[in-house]
Amino acid sequence: MAKRTVEFEQVIERGCGLDVHRDTVVATVMGKGIQTETRTFGTTTSSLKELGEWLESLQVTDGAMESTGIYWKPVLHVLREYPLNLLVVNARHIKNVPGRKTDKADSQWICKLLISGLLKGSFIPPENIQALRDLHRYKKKLVGAVASEKNRIIRVLEDANIKLSSVVSDTSGVTATYLIKGLIEGRKDLEKLVSECYHKKLQATPEQIVEAINGRLTPHLKFLLKSMQKHIQSVEEQLAEIDAEIEKHIKDFEQEIALLQTIPGVGKEGAIGIVAEIGVDMGVFPNEHHLASHSGMCPGNNESAGKKKLKNTTGEQTSKSNANRTGMGRHSHKEKFLQGQIREFGGTPW
Repeated sequence: MAKRTVEFEQVIERGCGLDVHRDTVVATVMGKGIQTETRTFGTTTSSLKELGEWLESLQVTDGAMESTGIYWKPVLHVLREYPLNLLVVNARHIKNVPGRKTDKADSQWICKLLISGLLKGSFIPPENIQALRDLHRYKKKLVGAVASEKNRIIRVLEDANIKLSSVVSDTSGVTATYLIKGLIEGRKDLEKLVSECYHKKLQATPEQIVEAINGRLTPHLKFLLKSMQKHIQSVEEQLAEIDAEIEKHIKDFEQEIALLQTIPGVGKEGAIGIVAEIGVDMGVFPNEHHLASHSGMCPGNNESAGKKKLKNTTGEQTSKSNANRTGMGRHSHKEKFLQGQIREFGGTPW
């Protein structure tokens, strides 16, 4: 049986498909009035500018590439300087035929889908939102690093049989830090050490605290505790610098951040996170369903033989974590805390 070629309707006059890698970009152009051609360029700035000039000389108006890893970002930034409508497309939407995968074939396939109007670009925020997003995500990483170090301190104290977490609610608070500092310095007058930082808000008695901190702190464990505290102090200084830089970037979005804080459960930090992830121009999302999908709040469809299988939600995981943290996420519990409280008092939840 002879093979039959399926032709797609062409809706874009001239297009370019880009297969992006760490060191190379394979570009294929095709369309009306130009010959189908594939070239390979480097990923240095000069090579990407050469690619842009080549596309401009051919009067290519549209381009598309996969959003694989981080390698697409510099390509997008350089080619934005040229008259090219460049789409960054989800890699799952443009999978090539298995067994026929090469860099050249990939770029040709992307180009063919592009000029046929079968590709839809992903949401790429403007540069000021991207900068805010980078700062906010990096801040979250550093906050997580501080939390990890505080947990390590608790484990070291437990190793020394110092039950500080049993007598104070916050092992990184002022009281606990003062006690740990005294123990590292080798103080033996534990009653006096506790009396110097004891206050009435502590639930444990001074005698209970003295008993809890009377452990076996070896020089090795003292060194570990001192190193961890230095690391926490260094990271907290970095966080202060990042907070100052974030304040500079949110000056253009003060009104939007103020409006977001009127939502119950959304504070300033949560509002900044929302703006950093989805921007302030909601026109890029056709409706609220697309926004929910982008934020990772929509369950995926996976049905076979009439049976629906469990599948992870799709979308931007950072947006999803922001939504969950501010209480706007979808919980597995049957009802949210506030709804339960309202029901207890005989009210009707929203």
